[in-house]
Amino acid sequence: MNFRRKKREKVDITLISMIDVLFVLLLFFMVSTTFNRQTQVKIKLPEANGAEEEAYPKMVTLIIDADGVYYLEGADGLPHELVNQKLETLKQELFKLSAHSGQIPFVIKADGKTPHQAVISALEAASNSGFSHITFSAQKPAIAQ
Repeated sequence: MNFRRKKREKVDITLISMIDVLFVLLLFFMVSTTFNRQTQVKIKLPEANGAEEEAYPKMVTLIIDADGVYYLEGADGLPHELVNQKLETLKQELFKLSAHSGQIPFVIKADGKTPHQAVISALEAASNSGFSHITFSAQKPAIAQ
């Protein structure tokens, strides 16, 4: 009979392979995560000398970029692109906004390179939707030194 105990092998957990797995998971989540960025429309307003813009507590602002894409400025102050760029969609959105009050000022901020047809279409849509106080926005010319 053999009464000797067998030598046990030491049980060892290898942490290196677990660290490798965690590192790969970390990389996967970093690459696949989308970060929220607030979008801003970059427009360069035409320059004009004139009176300062009046501050109204509530107004509707339509922004048109250089490509003629329409954006409505929301209550949060950020531009929101329309679902599609059809004129009927713009008219429907403006009609919803004017249903509350047609006396709200309507401001068109169009880029200096916006196609003329896009501005005229927006002007017509605003007029047909019931807005009576329609204005255009411009920026003061830079003073050359």
